[in-house]
Amino acid sequence: MPLQDLTPQLRTRLNKMERAVGWFVFIAAALLLFGFGYYIYHTAEHKGWFKIKAPFHIYVQSSTGLNVGDPVVMMGFAIGNITKVDPQEPYSKYNVKVEFEVVDPYFRRIWRDGSYVKVNAADFLGKRQLEVTRGTNGPAICVTQPGAWKTIPELQQLITPENDRWQLYQDVLDAQSNLIYGAYTMLTISNVQRIAELPLNTNGVFVYDNKVNHNRIVASWDNRPRRYVNFEAKTDTAWLRASETAPIGDQLQAMVLQVQAALPNILAMTNKLFAVLDNAANATSNLNTTIVAAQPMVTNFALISSQLREPGGLATWALGTNGDFQVQTALTNANTLLVSVDTNLNQLTAQIGLTLENVANITSNLNVQVQANSNMLGGISKTVMDADDLMQGLKRHWLLRSAFKVKATNAPPTKAK
Repeated sequence: MPLQDLTPQLRTRLNKMERAVGWFVFIAAALLLFGFGYYIYHTAEHKGWFKIKAPFHIYVQSSTGLNVGDPVVMMGFAIGNITKVDPQEPYSKYNVKVEFEVVDPYFRRIWRDGSYVKVNAADFLGKRQLEVTRGTNGPAICVTQPGAWKTIPELQQLITPENDRWQLYQDVLDAQSNLIYGAYTMLTISNVQRIAELPLNTNGVFVYDNKVNHNRIVASWDNRPRRYVNFEAKTDTAWLRASETAPIGDQLQAMVLQVQAALPNILAMTNKLFAVLDNAANATSNLNTTIVAAQPMVTNFALISSQLREPGGLATWALGTNGDFQVQTALTNANTLLVSVDTNLNQLTAQIGLTLENVANITSNLNVQVQANSNMLGGISKTVMDADDLMQGLKRHWLLRSAFKVKATNAPPTKAK
């Protein structure tokens, strides 16, 4: 039906419906575009497209296990990706150059001292991974603050007691190459005066304003002049020292070679081990025979032990089965002997007492007689002296002299006094 054939009411309704459908399509398209834009923004933020990236490079012996897009880690965190893996020229002292990017804020932890790249095995299939170590001292390798050359008079004019903006962009050394002020040192009137007194080759130093900060890498540290140099982010990359371990395949190959070299010794040791086991088996067999032979002895020892545990078992085992009876008989005889000795000893004691009484009586009688006859002791003494003279006379008589001869001895002769 043509539109002009519709009634005015239907045409009004149709125009309203068309406007509603148009608004619906417009809102749906707007939501779709908003969702797509949010997805792109979220993906870009997740991948670090809006973050500052610091380009670095290292040199390795082999590119095995390293591919473009592989993650770079620090302390277990993913901090960037490998961007390029290139072989070097034939006469170069390096084999492979690996470039990678580190996103903010991790590149600010890569310092001159303590930061290097470890090329480690990531799995057992030959994959390798770059791990950057955290810095321990010194200035950062890459910075976002631009530097400038300032003379000493210019610095003296810029720096005021309230000024805390200007810092060193280099290391300041004395004539003996000793470090006086390191990079990042805040400049004051006193240390600017100290720098002016040093015998520098030039009349100025490199400094930077810490209030100025760019959204890109503008300089990197150069160890030769010991200062920051300008940096072109699209073409320049900062160098890091690399500590490379051999790929897992090379390590396994070296291990196999070592096993092959040690295999003859292992076989010889195995043969010796077999000989030792044979000797041990023979010794075990001999020990078994010895144990079988010792079983009767063990049985007898057990029997003796059981006898010794019984009351009086030790005496029975030492003296025999009749030993107890013999000991009892000996003890009975000894008891009878002791009774007899006791009886006889009592009788002997009584007899000795009687004899002593008789001796006492004789002594008392003799004492009475001696006291009664006072000349008796003198007569006895004279009798003894006369008997001695008689014996001496008999010794000197020629007939009886031989009866009183003294036998010769080995005693030495008596010396005359």
